[in-house]
Amino acid sequence: MDDRFNTIAGWVLFAGIVALGSSIVAGEYYHSERPEKMGYPIAGVQEEGEGAAEAEKPIEFYLASADAAKGQQVFNKCMACHTAEKGGPNMMGPDLWGVVGAPIGEGRGYAFSSALSKVGGTWNWDNLSTWLTSPKAFAPGTKMTFAGLSNPQDRADVIAFLNAHSDSPLPLPKAPEAAPAAAGTEPGAGPGNGPQKAENEPVLNASQADTSRATSGGAGSPPAPGTPETK
Repeated sequence: MDDRFNTIAGWVLFAGIVALGSSIVAGEYYHSERPEKMGYPIAGVQEEGEGAAEAEKPIEFYLASADAAKGQQVFNKCMACHTAEKGGPNMMGPDLWGVVGAPIGEGRGYAFSSALSKVGGTWNWDNLSTWLTSPKAFAPGTKMTFAGLSNPQDRADVIAFLNAHSDSPLPLPKAPEAAPAAAGTEPGAGPGNGPQKAENEPVLNASQADTSRATSGGAGSPPAPGTPETK
């Protein structure tokens, strides 16, 4: 009886091992990676957000409509590390009075990081915008921990605020003028405007033209009855 039981148990165990091995082999054979994007693309349907973001314009475009008062509201986030008052104290960051046009990473009685000091040049509209977008990208290794402002109008407003906090504020850029209309696009100008010959209009020779004027009462036709001739 024990031998028979052991035999049955052995076959059951063997069958289980075979089933387990088969499932593992099948799983490896039919294994597929999870796709990066789920679902199926549909031709002609644009994904949400694709192409929706407008390309950013130069900072001068946003400075033309910048609001220093709004810039102060944004700058309030920076006041834990900076002041922007004349003679203001340096904190974790330097005082920013008169920063527009000042040397980058120099002076102010502040120990700037070498990452910023070696950039060189002076602060202007463009590099201030780049700095405010991402300080770490502008000067890798900088001590500045601020993540940056992604909204270009916010950056322009902050720059306008900093520019106003100066002994000699610079005039902000004006809005770019609209491009002039292309030649020939004004009403009544260029090809396609004014009287033109019909495409299939016949061309008359001299004798046909005289005959046409005579029958239509034009020049060269006889005077109408009762009309005196002019000499």
